[in-house]
Amino acid sequence: MTRTTNEQPIGRADTGTPGPSGALVPVLAFAGIVVAVMQTLLVPVIKDLPQLLSTEPSNATWVLTSTLLSGAVATPIMGRLGDLYGKRRMLIASLSVMVVGALISAFTSALLPMIVGRTLQGFAMGAIPLGIGLMRDMLPREKLGSAMALMSSSIGVGGGLALPAAALVAQHTNWHALFYGAAGLGVLSIALTLLVVPESKVRAEGTFDGLGALGLSVGLVLFLLPITKGSDWGWTSATTLGMFAGSAAVLLLWGVYELRSKAPLVDLRTTARPAVLFTNLASIMVGVSFYVVSLVLPQLLQLPKETGYGLGQSMVVAGLLVAPLGLTMMVTAPVYARLSAKYGPKTTLILGMLIIAIGYGAGLGLMSAAWQSLVIAVVLGAGIGLAYSSLPALIIGAVPASETGAANGLNTLMRSIGTSVSSAVIGMVLANTANNVGGVAIPTMHGFRVSFLIATAAVAVGLLLALFLPKQRPAAHTQLRASSEEDANLERAEEALRSFRGRVLDAGGTPVARAKVTLIDRRGRQAGATLSADDGRYALAVPSQGAYVLAARADGHAPLASSATHTGDDSPVDLDLSLPGETVTA
Repeated sequence: MTRTTNEQPIGRADTGTPGPSGALVPVLAFAGIVVAVMQTLLVPVIKDLPQLLSTEPSNATWVLTSTLLSGAVATPIMGRLGDLYGKRRMLIASLSVMVVGALISAFTSALLPMIVGRTLQGFAMGAIPLGIGLMRDMLPREKLGSAMALMSSSIGVGGGLALPAAALVAQHTNWHALFYGAAGLGVLSIALTLLVVPESKVRAEGTFDGLGALGLSVGLVLFLLPITKGSDWGWTSATTLGMFAGSAAVLLLWGVYELRSKAPLVDLRTTARPAVLFTNLASIMVGVSFYVVSLVLPQLLQLPKETGYGLGQSMVVAGLLVAPLGLTMMVTAPVYARLSAKYGPKTTLILGMLIIAIGYGAGLGLMSAAWQSLVIAVVLGAGIGLAYSSLPALIIGAVPASETGAANGLNTLMRSIGTSVSSAVIGMVLANTANNVGGVAIPTMHGFRVSFLIATAAVAVGLLLALFLPKQRPAAHTQLRASSEEDANLERAEEALRSFRGRVLDAGGTPVARAKVTLIDRRGRQAGATLSADDGRYALAVPSQGAYVLAARADGHAPLASSATHTGDDSPVDLDLSLPGETVTA
């Protein structure tokens, strides 16, 4: 029996979670877009930050760096907290922290409070893996693919839509209005989440690994900080090299500790599975390619025509021409769902990266007119949308339901690392190839083309990594066999290697159809439930290793409770449940 991309927890009826409304997906996607806006909110005023904050340019960059660092740290931590204590609860907490941060930034023009506010805004990036986890826990299989695709793409959608909106606000009002608007969007997202999104009943066992969270945070900061500040400090300076060395040491010790921990922040054994490992590595390359276009096109569009290659557009027009990058990613979500259902997420990831490569390759010769930038944005948006949409499906197909939040948090972190590396490398390339005119560094066309070549090379590496992903069955294969909700639940659970499975029988050995089988963990909590199929078969995915009770009940039979233990390895435990012979009043 092989794991497929369709593995998901027992359906919403099985876990006791209330059925979600039709607004669940738009509300969660809106939350993802809102938090993604924080990453590009200040791009239109980045060159004016030193003057606005009365500080040096090297200090002003901390306003952007702090958001990046806190977002990278928050994603895996909030994902694990969501697995343990409730994904909806942690989603609301993430959005609340973002609102507080936006209000702090709105009321200040001083550097230190601004950095504090921006740090809190970045903390909200954990909302994206939490939203993906909620979708997995609540949505039926036929709706899950397009929903996760939209949620995953919200990073690009939010970033793309924020550019023209922020440019328009910054050009016509006080720049602090950007933060008031961000706070308002956050409050609206919280209200919609409270009204529409129910809490998931799927929980991981164990406690929060505080020491593991601290170790990962320190290791990430030591790694990402010199990446984002290396051009200012010098790539061979003692500070930069010392931080890289410190990061390697801390992350190595952290990995040893996590492997020995009974309740790790990140299950490194699961992360080492080929499906997870190569997906995360490919995610870094997709992150690199996504950020290149965000750095190059706005600058090319706004450079004056007197340079000989600049397109002379205003800040707002440049933002509008780049906005289709995000809009195309949003439109791609339902297209991805159909392609993935037929061919599988591995194929759609490869297709997406091929389209990205075509977009950057064509872009090398399409930089002489504003409309050409629009074409590049649309093509790259389609490719990045397909690639981003494939990543959560690949991750979910390889991890247990109880680890969805943490696993997707780690995958989102990989994408963030990719964008960080992209920002550092492309910034260095553009700076080293710039012309100095009157003391001002003007990016050159050569620098833009080298940047596009770097993005193409990153995609090529990503394609190579994607080829190593295990082959998975397309979602449609199983959907066509599911003739009822009970059969679909059964097939979903049987696809999970870590499970209890068997048949429900009466005293004479005859299969019992539509018997309710409930999985109860050692704390007395319901860990899953299902109805037996017409031939008496049942299957229940196991969140983690340990002792469980399987309770079976059917009309005309006395209930049965049977204890069982799962060792946690990737193999099912076969257990038939024989209901007592006496009848009871239904």
